[in-house]
Amino acid sequence: MVPTWRLRAAFARRLSDMYGAEVPAYTTLLEAAGQVNDDVLRGSGPAAERLGSIERVTAERHGAIRVGTPRELRQVAQVFAALGMEPVGFYDLRDAAASAVPVVSTAFRPVGAPELARNPFRVFTSLLTSGDRRFFDEELSGRLDAFLARRVLFPPELLALAEHAEREGGLPPERAERFLTLAVAAFELSPEPVDRAWYAELERVSAVAADIGGVGSTHINHLTPRVLDIDELYRRMSDLGVTMIDRIQGPPRWDGPAVLLRQTSFRALAEARSFREPDGRVTRGSLRVRFGEVEARGIALTRAGRALYDDLIAEPAEVWTARFPRTERELAVGRQAYFTYEPVPDRPRDGMRPPHDLAGLLDGGWLAARPIVYEDFLPRSAAGIFQSNLDHSGTRSAGLPDAHYDQEWLAGAMGRPVHDPFDLCAAQQERSLARALTALDLPEETV
Repeated sequence: MVPTWRLRAAFARRLSDMYGAEVPAYTTLLEAAGQVNDDVLRGSGPAAERLGSIERVTAERHGAIRVGTPRELRQVAQVFAALGMEPVGFYDLRDAAASAVPVVSTAFRPVGAPELARNPFRVFTSLLTSGDRRFFDEELSGRLDAFLARRVLFPPELLALAEHAEREGGLPPERAERFLTLAVAAFELSPEPVDRAWYAELERVSAVAADIGGVGSTHINHLTPRVLDIDELYRRMSDLGVTMIDRIQGPPRWDGPAVLLRQTSFRALAEARSFREPDGRVTRGSLRVRFGEVEARGIALTRAGRALYDDLIAEPAEVWTARFPRTERELAVGRQAYFTYEPVPDRPRDGMRPPHDLAGLLDGGWLAARPIVYEDFLPRSAAGIFQSNLDHSGTRSAGLPDAHYDQEWLAGAMGRPVHDPFDLCAAQQERSLARALTALDLPEETV
């Protein structure tokens, strides 16, 4: 059997190779990210791997795809389940950007620490909200739903293999090879001509809507490597003549702990496509829908830490510097970030008993804290990346009620639970803390 995690690792590698062949600037991005990571590792030594080994960082990718209907979302969830990837988080991008971005999203990824360590591949997956009347009137919504109902994104053979892989925890080698071939092909850019009039009609509402509902297939919109210094990466890509978006999304650069997620990208490139004109002719043109994102990951914040982040992110950088915790210790003791805890095995035995508070255990050298990496996404940053790569803002009718989509609705659409990312981190932290306190012969309610 080829186990689930090996399927996931192989799929991520093949998808990266495919995307690099389709979007050559992505290969430039990978090369620049690798050079930056090597330089940071040489300059910082072990500190560079505080948030993950260089092997993990080098292999790490997150992809992004877009689907049109709950049926398509259920099917793509099945494909990712075969790779050991589960839906985590609910992201509503409809009001997170000034541009019209009529989607809600989740991220498929491994959820257990051992699986993340093996291969942390994730796919940010967006669903078109065709029932939201702020974007689509009843007549356009009906035609859009009818168009989406006719298309087939994932062949039955792929879905059958995915079901088997999820049930058995892997596939025999020959069936694994067939599954990977079909899965990668499902996310390739289709050579089929695009109906120019239909695409243009949807594009007037939103370029994102056109990319989802104006074509007969789905495709990878971006594939994102991880870099250890995103500011240096941004500078180097610009020096190479690659047009970057105007900013790095997420927390500001500062000399305190890296938290959450910082992202940027090169601008979506004009790619040659075939179009079917109203008179039936097939012509050549181009579309700008795919871009090259890159990310730097930091420490996962608790709900309290995230609330502080949300308060400060709109403020000037000096306000952030003055109010955000400046050390990992402050984040840990203030319960504003997640860590795993281990007893320090070589602490001098001086006859003292360990204290009963987290600050004392850390300051006295009884416990060591290691940050939990933020594995998820920020709605405002994701919407900002989408918006930065659009040619125009689209249309959104103010005053109309929005259609109701939430995490519970999304779970029902997929027939699978959607994990809460805070709960996943909290459980990992509490398990480690319980083991550490037991080793120190302290009751669990100590801290």
